[in-house]
Amino acid sequence: MIDPRLTDAVLARIAAASPQGLLVVGICGAQGSGKTTLVAHLAERLEAAGRRVATLSLDDLYLTKAERLQLAEQVHSLFATRGVPGTHDVALGLETIAALERGEAAALPWFDKARDDRMPGADWPRAPQDTQILLLEGWCLGAVPQVDLSVPVNALEVEEDTDAVWRGHANAALAGAYRDLFARIDLLVLLAAPGWEVVARWREQQEAELRAQGGPAVMSPTEVARFVQHYERLTRWILEEMPDRADLTVRLGPNREVLSL
Repeated sequence: MIDPRLTDAVLARIAAASPQGLLVVGICGAQGSGKTTLVAHLAERLEAAGRRVATLSLDDLYLTKAERLQLAEQVHSLFATRGVPGTHDVALGLETIAALERGEAAALPWFDKARDDRMPGADWPRAPQDTQILLLEGWCLGAVPQVDLSVPVNALEVEEDTDAVWRGHANAALAGAYRDLFARIDLLVLLAAPGWEVVARWREQQEAELRAQGGPAVMSPTEVARFVQHYERLTRWILEEMPDRADLTVRLGPNREVLSL
């Protein structure tokens, strides 16, 4: 269940926007914050109003498994795990947006997390021709680089990134190609979790639901605890830095309830 105030607030800002062409609406939020649910509700409302809408997740721009393994070999072993900046095909995202801007019924990239790999292009869904609004969501969408990476934020960084190569490369990616992708966002919405500890709990709740369903490639609580550490540094930074510059910051409570808009 989504708070209708949230959907209405985003729709009001979309209505107030006056782009020359394609309007790119960015939804940033930590894991488990409700980005996917919000995007689905927005798309339904916009399509009912006669708008031509496409949806895309930053997760669908992940590099292929083979590309990430190569990155892990050449730069740092932690890049074998998808997630941080540097593990996305930013050029593919820019090409997709450019095709939508040209009015094409563009193919929208699709990453299969169960296979941990990108689906074949022939299976990708297509955007409507002359798409007016792209709803783009992602856990680090719109993030900017940090200045100081010297102090580790968790055990993963202490034990497996002792020389800060992994986090340094991810930070440099934000300052490079990702800046071009994020610059294309016309309207940035932040779903702000109350803190990192709540985000980690949300992520474990998601995996617990999958375990209960007997889903494929489900992680144990110990595996989840390690996995979320890949996201901790940048999530903390986003919650600190982004609220003051997002076009709409939505403060969430520990149960994802909307506290303020």
